[in-house]
Amino acid sequence: MDVATLDFPLLRSKDEWDHGALPASLLPAQEHIRWASHVVLFFPLWLGDMPALLKAFLEQVARPGFALGKAGDGAAGGKLLKGRSARVVVTMGMPALVYRWYFRAHSLKSLERNILGFVGFAPVHETLVGGVESLGEAGVAKWLKRMRQIGASAD
Repeated sequence: MDVATLDFPLLRSKDEWDHGALPASLLPAQEHIRWASHVVLFFPLWLGDMPALLKAFLEQVARPGFALGKAGDGAAGGKLLKGRSARVVVTMGMPALVYRWYFRAHSLKSLERNILGFVGFAPVHETLVGGVESLGEAGVAKWLKRMRQIGASAD
């Protein structure tokens, strides 16, 4: 699913988060996630984080009642997406080691812990692809081969 092609509004209040209806355009996304045992997120690093549209997508889709228990139903904080694993693939212009060691992969860790882990995804694996502007055709082919190998191993 290509999040950039989806049309949906941003959440603008806690009340919308807690009680608003999921936009019809995102119902298939919830169904795909409900069905999946493994989810893969691919995104470019923008200003040190995931693109805002991906964050908005996750805020809409991972609402109480679907991804975590609703307050007052006895399951508040419940991780409703347990039993699923995830892989996060992040592309970036800087070398991946700089992001991992100097910046401590702060936004990736936040995604893993505060979003995916919070709703039950475990384990969450990561792949960082650095220097994408300088990869060239051979470098892109190498990474595509690596992604296929990872996918084939269901990791």
